[in-house]
Parts: sequence; C-alpha cells; structure tokens
Amino acid sequence: MSETDFAAFVRERSASLFRTAYVLTGSRDAADDLVQEALERACRHWRKASAADSPEAYVRKILVNLANDRWRRLKRLELVRAVPDRADPGDAFGRVDSRSQLIQALLLLPMGQRTAVVLHYFHDMADTQIAATLGVSAGTARSQLSRGLAKLREALAPDAVPGGRR
Repeated sequence: MSETDFAAFVRERSASLFRTAYVLTGSRDAADDLVQEALERACRHWRKASAADSPEAYVRKILVNLANDRWRRLKRLELVRAVPDRADPGDAFGRVDSRSQLIQALLLLPMGQRTAVVLHYFHDMADTQIAATLGVSAGTARSQLSRGLAKLREALAPDAVPGGRR
C-alpha cells in the first residue's frame, strides 16, 4: 500500500483511535500524544500494518501498548476528585457529568482492566479479540473485563457518590 493509503487511513480512523486513547488516558493531551506516536509507528511499518487482516486493529494494538507503557512509567495516576452528585439523565449537562464520572471511574481501574473494558464496550471486541490485543489468554481477558466492570459499578453506585440517591 502506498503513502496515500496511509493518509486515507489516518483521515478515516484517527478520530476512533483518539476516542480510545482518550478513554484510556483521561487526558486530551495524552491521547493526542498516544495517537500521534501510534500513527508514527504505523507509518514506519505501514507495509506490514496494511497487510494485516485489519490495519485499524494493528494500530489499535500499538496504541494500547503505548498506553500500557505510559501507565507503567507513571506508576500511579493522580487521585481523582470526589465524583459530583448525579444529575437528571434527561439533562444535557447531566449527561456530560455522567461521562466525566465514567472517565474518572475508568482512570481508577488498573490499566489491564481499563483496557479490557474500553476494547469491549468502545470497540465491541470479544474476549478472544481482547486477549489477542493484550497478548493474554481469553480467560485472563474475561477476568480483567469482569473485575473492571465490578469496580466501575462499585465506583458509580449511588452509595459511592457523596449525597447519592438510591
């Protein structure tokens, strides 16, 4: 595939890659950096990436590996502020708060669990695909997903929110 094919790939898939990176990092700047580096690496190996069954999956794996590397370097993320009170789901501003709460709750998850949840729910990947992306067994991928969901439910439960409702 040619340089123009790579440019077309970037135009078509960079927004999706950015959303994944943003959910993994919780930061627009970090997400921009991850996407930029993933695309740069994919460009260097575009012949191999474009020959893969799914070039997007190839680049997404690079992105996930870079996010994991970043996580290891940082070791711990800053503590997140207390989650604000929940708003009415019909309220447009409340939905923004809910998204913000979800991102904050995702940031509290260990990187493996966070990655499994993001790949499953944002990219509709099955546990076998998640396992292949992360380089782990399907059982480990299911376990990471299950544990991540349990922690998200706990973090987003009304009892966990100051002043939350039942």
